[in-house]
Parts: sequence; C-alpha cells; structure tokens
Amino acid sequence: MTAGERGEARAAPGEEPGAAVGDLWDRQSIWSQAADRLKLRMDRTRLASLLLGAAAAVMGAGAAQTMALGLLGRLLAFGAAVTAALVPLTARSAGPSAVRDWTRLRSVSEALKSEVYVYLAGAGRYRGATGPDVLLDEAGRIEADGADLTRHLTGIAPRERALPPVTGPDSYRRERAQRQLDGYYRPKALLMGGRVRTVRRVEFALGAAGAVFGAAAGAFEAGQVAAWVAVSTTLAAAVGTHAAASKYEYRELEYSRTAEQLTRILVRHRRQAPPGGSPEEDDAFVAECELVISAQNEAWMAKISGDDTPALP
Repeated sequence: MTAGERGEARAAPGEEPGAAVGDLWDRQSIWSQAADRLKLRMDRTRLASLLLGAAAAVMGAGAAQTMALGLLGRLLAFGAAVTAALVPLTARSAGPSAVRDWTRLRSVSEALKSEVYVYLAGAGRYRGATGPDVLLDEAGRIEADGADLTRHLTGIAPRERALPPVTGPDSYRRERAQRQLDGYYRPKALLMGGRVRTVRRVEFALGAAGAVFGAAAGAFEAGQVAAWVAVSTTLAAAVGTHAAASKYEYRELEYSRTAEQLTRILVRHRRQAPPGGSPEEDDAFVAECELVISAQNEAWMAKISGDDTPALP
C-alpha cells in the first residue's frame, strides 16, 4: 500500500481514532526525515564543492611555483586537475532536480504536520469532528501530490515519538505556536546570523590576504607571491558563492520575521482572548498561526527552488 493509499484509509471498525492519527503522525515523521536526509546530502555536496575548488586553486598555484622541482610540481598539477574536474561532478548531487525534490518533500511534511496540529486543537474544519476521517482524507490528498517522491521514503522508519499533547486552543498555543517560536525560529535566526558573520569574516580575511600578497609582490618584485593574489581572490569568490547558494542572509531574515509575527500573534491572543474564548476566536488564532508558519516555509522554499530550478508549471 502506498503512502497516499494509507492516508486515504479510514479507521478500521473497533480501531481507536487515536491509532489512525498516530499512524499519520508516523508517516509525517518519514516525510520529514526524507526531506532532512536530502537536505543534508545537498549541504554536504555544496561544502565538498567549496573545498575541492579551494584545493584546486591552492594546488594549481603551488604547482606553478614548484614545477621546476620535478615530481612535487607534477604531483601538485595532477592534484589540481583532478580536484577541479571533481567539482562539477560533485555539484550534480545538489542540482535542480535534488532541490526540487527536497522542497516538495518538505512541503508534504509541513502540510501533514499542520493538519495534525489543527485536528488535535479541534479548530477550523475539524471543530466538532467525531473521528479522524476528514483528517485522513486531507492527508491522503497531500500525500497523493507527492506520490512520485516515495522513492525517497524507502528504508526510513518513523521516529519514536508520541502525538503532540494538544487537546484544544490553549495547549495548541503552548505546544505548537510557542514551541515553534522558542525551539525553531529564534534559534534558527541566531544560527543563520552566525553563519552570515562567519562568511563575512572569512571573505574579509581572504581579501586582506590578497591585498598583502599584492603589496608584497609589488614592493619586493616577488613574482611567486603575486600568484597567491589570484588564489585569495578565487577563494573569496568561492566562499561568497557557497553562502549565496545556502541563502544564509535570506534565511536569517525569514526566520527573524516569522518569529516577530508569531510573537505578536501570541501576545495579542493572551491579551484579547482569555481562557474560554469563543470558537470563532480560537479558530482565527489557530488559522493565523498556521498561515504564518506555512507562509514562511513556502516563501524560503520558493526562494531556494526558484533561484536554482526552472519554474514549475
């Protein structure tokens, strides 16, 4: 039975509704792990391409200066040629098709997670639901949209985890909205900000090294030193390209903006909707939180896939 077919299945007669929802929660875990695994592969590929490009530049410069020494120069030239040839081959694992598959895997995973939380909160379309049938129908439609991606799910077992302890709007606020804010968006914004600062420092250091090499080559007429100016420039460009491909600055902005939006929603809800608020107020609160979360996911995934892949029909 495919993932989509399981998502369309009803709870069997006599089966606890929680078991069917738990099964869906397990499937969400599989989609999430598949997305994480593919993203990790792309990140490692980009890092490997950066390191190979840097090694090729350094060995190429070293070969030009040691060719007269015989074997050492030839070995460096050989190493430079091999590493340079490996860069485009390595980069294929992070190419457009991989980026497109990752964004769709993450989209399915996040959509399933959103539906489970809204169902457990009893909000929106699930208010007054007597069973998980509507949830399973919606999950089936979501998984059917990613049916061609099931090859990425092979061999992945669900994580051992219980359903979120959400039983209404108050626990939804604590377990979904507040946890996303404190455990994901704020830490991620700090992490991306740290990476942006690291990249800038590395670029500055390489630029400064190039300036020093250039000044030394001019002042002391050292032709061999001049070759390292090009190496420094190449390395700085490679680091900048890696940072641009990883979208560190954009992701920092998106995580920070989403954290601010969720903070405003939570503060307003605490102030304007005391315990026992109307069903309409509770539905609006849950819907607004999910809208902010899904908008952030869609925005930065679209940014990444749009920059790296052809537009989808």
